[in-house]
Amino acid sequence: VVKELVGNLLHVLQVLSSNGFFPVLQPAIGVGSSFEGWNPCEDDAVYSLLVPLQPPRGHTFHLELGTAGEMPANDSCVRVELECTCMREQLAENMLCFLHHPEEDLRRNQDPSLLRTLCTSSYLDVEKTALWFQNCVRSTWVEVPQSRRYSMKVLPSSRSCKLQLTNAFRRTLSVEMMFGVQQGDSDIFLSSQTTEAISTPSTTWPESYAVAEVKFFRHMARHAPPNSFHLKCLQLCARILVGTGFSTYTLKTVVMHLLTTLPLSGWRRRHFLLRLQDIMRYMRCCLEEKRLDHFFFGNERVPEEIVLPPAFQAAEPLNLFQHLVQDPATQAEALHEFMFLRDR
Repeated sequence: VVKELVGNLLHVLQVLSSNGFFPVLQPAIGVGSSFEGWNPCEDDAVYSLLVPLQPPRGHTFHLELGTAGEMPANDSCVRVELECTCMREQLAENMLCFLHHPEEDLRRNQDPSLLRTLCTSSYLDVEKTALWFQNCVRSTWVEVPQSRRYSMKVLPSSRSCKLQLTNAFRRTLSVEMMFGVQQGDSDIFLSSQTTEAISTPSTTWPESYAVAEVKFFRHMARHAPPNSFHLKCLQLCARILVGTGFSTYTLKTVVMHLLTTLPLSGWRRRHFLLRLQDIMRYMRCCLEEKRLDHFFFGNERVPEEIVLPPAFQAAEPLNLFQHLVQDPATQAEALHEFMFLRDR
């Protein structure tokens, strides 16, 4: 239901913005636990989707991947440049070249460039992009077929578009649309998602692995036995984590590693308790060794159908528990909390 609704919404937005020079909206990709199949809060689910952006006519995107050699690239930016459109096939579109036509002609006869609307300096601005998208949704919702079945409210958000949809029976759907720019032809995006930083600059687009992760779980669904319980294991453990200092991303990373090291035939219903014990044992070992490797960096077990940038494949494994190495007190606290988690 959510994918169809968002697909219709994006189609309306694409048609209405096709003559301007705003980012070109691509089909949304469902990401996160709701689309991976293990949402720990099914009764209060948030359906997250990533909307890929492509540059409009006369523009190009250049991805600046943060500090040289630093992974993950959390301080990346999307630089916007104008390109010449004086070629004959471009002129057939009745478009003036932003680079080679007088400013006065451009101002009088053509909508402003993306650089003048959604950029700060020469960089695509997350907050301006989110606000533009939210305003478009408000003004075009009545054109979406589902508007006859759902009332829609845009919730406050500076880096995404959050919608609360309510039907005639007062049931609600919570939808969050983030924006992303693809790295080459890979499954890695620079996205508008928030980071753990206290304040994220509006021109910062952190690296996102959400599309690669949802592809991983689809791959496992195709290759696992029909009665596989690996998602139930993940869902139950995620529920147990509620109220602790452990993130669901840590848990998901643990399960992804186990799914590529243990035979998939060992994740059937009758193995349920054994696999729960394996997950807890793996987490404890990682805490004791102060090391949990990111799944997509320097990991030869990543399924081939997941397309990663070459730098990922050649990279040294990235330690998600590096903060435990730097602070022994934090490790002691995490181990203490893990004992409570295991008992739970």
